[in-house]
Amino acid sequence: MTPFSEMDPEFLKILVCPKTHKPLREATADEVSRINQAIQAGQAKNDAGETVEQPLESGLVPEEGNLLYPVRDGIPVLLTTEAIQLDA
Repeated sequence: MTPFSEMDPEFLKILVCPKTHKPLREATADEVSRINQAIQAGQAKNDAGETVEQPLESGLVPEEGNLLYPVRDGIPVLLTTEAIQLDA
């Protein structure tokens, strides 16, 4: 697996949040760790209301910092239904 941080930084510059159309940034290690702890506890749900079962390697967070879009196998999953609330 290729972590997102190893991808071209120019690619990150063109990505935007599909809800707000604002820029995205890479999730911090703390943000990913918190989500992975919630996943392990069976408490992480995406915006579709489904329980997230697969731990994340990394993620993307919009300017507001309230959502995390997963990055799986080095590919950003920018579907609004896949977003995970960070403040939950």
